[in-house]
Amino acid sequence: MQSCLTCFEPACRAQFDINEVIYNCPKCGGLLEAQYDTSGIDAPALKRTWRERRMSNAPLEQSGVWRYRELFPFLDDYSHVVTLREGNTPLLQSTRAAAYGGLANITFKHQGFNPTGSFKDNGMTAGVAQARRLGMKRVACVSTGNTSASMAAYASAGGLDPLIFIPNGNISYGKLAQALEYGAKTFQVDANFDQILALVRVLTERLGIYLLNSINPFRIEGQKSIVIEMMDQRDWKVPDWIVLPGGNLGNVSAFGKGLRELHSLGFIDKLPRLAVIQAAGASPFYEYMRDKGQKPFAAQGHPETLATAIKIGDPVSWPKAQLEIETSNGVVESVTEQEIADAKAVIGHSGIGCEPASAATLAGIRKLKLDRDADVVAVLTGNVLKDPDYIYRYHTGELKAPDGSTITPTFGNAPIVVPNDAEKITALLA
Repeated sequence: MQSCLTCFEPACRAQFDINEVIYNCPKCGGLLEAQYDTSGIDAPALKRTWRERRMSNAPLEQSGVWRYRELFPFLDDYSHVVTLREGNTPLLQSTRAAAYGGLANITFKHQGFNPTGSFKDNGMTAGVAQARRLGMKRVACVSTGNTSASMAAYASAGGLDPLIFIPNGNISYGKLAQALEYGAKTFQVDANFDQILALVRVLTERLGIYLLNSINPFRIEGQKSIVIEMMDQRDWKVPDWIVLPGGNLGNVSAFGKGLRELHSLGFIDKLPRLAVIQAAGASPFYEYMRDKGQKPFAAQGHPETLATAIKIGDPVSWPKAQLEIETSNGVVESVTEQEIADAKAVIGHSGIGCEPASAATLAGIRKLKLDRDADVVAVLTGNVLKDPDYIYRYHTGELKAPDGSTITPTFGNAPIVVPNDAEKITALLA
């Protein structure tokens, strides 16, 4: 198959060699996407092949990303792949969460089961493979947490030097600890995510370092595997809705691209509707889509939310996200800090758990008031242990929103201090 990078902008659509180290179109500045010749794809045969690969112990087949490599065949040599057995994440049911969201049933696609605990691993294995293919020695990213943990792990496993730039004081220690443990050189910058990304783009070009933020089109290709695996797990039955949190908007871009390709190639018979949920304090895409046609997209200068994974005011993938929302007849919504915290506690009480940003999905479902019998898959992007301090402060009534207001522990479960006395504890339990 022939592969190329293509400008996303309809008025341009310029094509470039798959080996060029570029992230935007050199002609018009638009985003890039990978494209392939898919004329030889046989959907029924590939469905059988992908199922058979689950029984193999070969590293590529054990990966929930590379198992589906025929739909993103940009590599000509799979020895470049670094796999930690990413993907393979479960579909989980919760009657408690469904009732909270006003649904009869809900399914969570839990990306927190990935090796470094977030959906970033699906994209990072692909991005690092391309970096190795290009002969890069150093890779870099700007991160509010999950990207840094993932890139550090995959780069180090692949013999590359990871360089991480994070907003000073705006990352949970659970995520920062991962980056440090995986050997990344970490720079804490006195600026927000969007300002640091502009800085790092200058540095990577100047020093020949490969950038692995979601503007990298190969990250998007890896993240497509999430929705491919989701459809495979559902025996190719398309849900009515797929709901996911929105930060830099790489995930909805990847999901939409993957779903459109699956539909055009005959793997699925329709497109689900996509819903993107943003935190109210970091919701430039929500505000743009709400007022679409009235004014151009505007970045949010000072995004604020405790859900740090989606604390982004200038999402680079918004043009792609807009296409996917419009193509799927989807929606964009925003939710408050209180709504996120309560939804997170409900998911936790279901025995599932997730990071704060993930809970925006359930909060959004509750706010959207979807049809009770709708078939809904909500994507949980990160593991419950990504931000344990948030959990403790919520349940003890100490969690405060960015504006200083206290978040009510509606579903609080504070620890109880008791004496070392069996009789008194027995009386308490009785």
